[in-house]
Amino acid sequence: MLPALAIALSLLCAAPDFSRLAEGDIIFQETSGRQSDAIALATKSRYTHVGIVFREKGRWMVLEAVQPVSSIALERWIARGVKRHYVVKRLAAAPGGIGPDAVQRMKAAAVKYLGRDYDEFFEWSDRRIYCSELVWKLYRETLGVELAPRAKLGDFDLSAPAVRRELRRRYGGSVPVNEPVVPPSALFDSKLLVTVMAAP
Repeated sequence: MLPALAIALSLLCAAPDFSRLAEGDIIFQETSGRQSDAIALATKSRYTHVGIVFREKGRWMVLEAVQPVSSIALERWIARGVKRHYVVKRLAAAPGGIGPDAVQRMKAAAVKYLGRDYDEFFEWSDRRIYCSELVWKLYRETLGVELAPRAKLGDFDLSAPAVRRELRRRYGGSVPVNEPVVPPSALFDSKLLVTVMAAP
C-alpha cells in the first residue's frame, strides 16, 4: 500500500494548477514532427500549435484544428507537446476573461468548424482550416477582434532545407507565396494578448 500511496501523492503534487484559466483563453505549445519543424524554422518561433480553452461538462478542454477540428481534454493536449510546455494568453482588454456571453457566442460559432478537415495547404478559406486560422476567425467573428495582421506565405523564411522539402511536398513547384496566412507565432506575439500562465 505504501508504494501505491507514494505514487498517488506524487501524481497529485505534479498535477497542473488550472485555477487561473478562463474560458476563451488561448493556449500555445511546441510540437514535434516534419510540419512543426518547418513552421518553427519559417516563423522563427518555438510555438507551432494553438487552441482555445473551454469547459465542457465541468472539464477543461481545448478546441483545436487538427484532423479534424475537434476538442481534446486539456491534460491530453498538454501531454502531446514537447516537454509538456505550454503558454496561456488572454486579451489584455479582458483581464478576467472574455466573459460568459462572449464565451457562449464563441462556442456557438465554433460549431460550424467542428469536423472540418485540417488545412495542410494553409488556404484562407473555411472549407478546411488550420489551428491559428481557427483561433483568429473565432475571435474576429464573435468579438470583432483581429488578434494579428494577416501576412503572406512568402513573408516568412522559406530558405531552410526542411521548409523547402515541406513546400515541395505540398505544392510541387508552385508555392502560393501571396496566400494570406496567420501562423501561431503571430498570435503568440500579438500585442493584444497577455500571458496568464505558463509551464516551463
